[in-house]
Amino acid sequence: MTSADVLRLALGSVTAHRLRSALTVLGIVIGIASVVLLTSLGEGTRQAILSEFSQFGTNTLVVTSGKIQTHGIAAAAGGTNRPLTLGDVEALRAVPGVEKVVPVVFGTARVSSGERARDTFVYGATSDGPEVWRFEVRMGSFLPESELGRAMPVAVLGPKLKTELFGAENALGRRVKVGGNRFVVIGVMAPVGQFIGLTLDDAVYVPVASAQQLFDHAHLMEIDATFTPGLPPAAVVAGVKRVLSSRHGGEEDFTVMTQGEMVDTFGRVFAVVSAAVAGIGAISLLVGAIGILTMMWIAVGERTAEIGLLKALGATRTDVRNLFLAEAALLSGVGGAAGVATAVALGALVRVALPAVPFSTPAGYAAAALGTAVGVGLLAGVVPARRAAALDPVENLRAE
Repeated sequence: MTSADVLRLALGSVTAHRLRSALTVLGIVIGIASVVLLTSLGEGTRQAILSEFSQFGTNTLVVTSGKIQTHGIAAAAGGTNRPLTLGDVEALRAVPGVEKVVPVVFGTARVSSGERARDTFVYGATSDGPEVWRFEVRMGSFLPESELGRAMPVAVLGPKLKTELFGAENALGRRVKVGGNRFVVIGVMAPVGQFIGLTLDDAVYVPVASAQQLFDHAHLMEIDATFTPGLPPAAVVAGVKRVLSSRHGGEEDFTVMTQGEMVDTFGRVFAVVSAAVAGIGAISLLVGAIGILTMMWIAVGERTAEIGLLKALGATRTDVRNLFLAEAALLSGVGGAAGVATAVALGALVRVALPAVPFSTPAGYAAAALGTAVGVGLLAGVVPARRAAALDPVENLRAE
């Protein structure tokens, strides 16, 4: 038997039992569609977060209080007795390679102007904020340069907050209350969007010393900095650790992470999440494989006369085995293609109906899903195919 003969006979057998074949294919469709949809959602989320991080550039680093360790109970239970201070900021400015340093204090407070008010994020920063964070000022100016410990009653509004408080009116020179304290608006930021779920456009920026007074914080939440592009990040991080350790009694009770390290960390986390999600979706694919196995096993019992006739006409055991494997591959291949098409169609609907939901289906994912479907089908058809090939043609024809 030629390959064309095998495919023709396999197609005829599948179409002869349309309902049974359709139900078997449906199991594969559900399994493949589930896997592709779930992994596409995970991949879309990963790409969205990585793109959000990339907007801050690759030459940035963040210093936070406390030492992050990957083992040991004491590290989790213990804390730091030396929080980050404005003095640490001054010291970091002298580290070779460090260009801009921004101390950060943040929290939520009620911001109001006249009868309009809303609770939103308040960020304490310095004049270098836009350069370090890669933000732009649309109107007016950002926070003025001043001594780090000097509080000033000036504020810069995010575009969404400006619209909520002043509508289309000019906000420059107007007064707002932030947590009960009066500030003069000196600037309005350009739209930025969201970062890890936080709406940066709905925020107000004040001098770091003003934020410390507002939230009654003598310490800093974090320190953001940029370093000279092209310098090895490890060398800059080593310099930062050396300076801060000398100020913290020789202890490394802080954590320094570069932008690249944060991106790599998120990438690894989402790779694990995507694998786990794909494993959950693969359960449906296993159900489809069991359906193929069951159908093929029943088909062998129903087609003993056909198998006997084929062998009597000269078909070898290999031909019979290939015939049943071709049927399994045909069912799983059609189911896999339909599953991928279903997932892509549903993904398109999701992107239209819910644009905020990150969804991405790389071509490699679709090809891998289709290959997996065919492979699962072939595995499910091996045992029935071997059983069919082992049947005695004489006994099969006599039984009929």
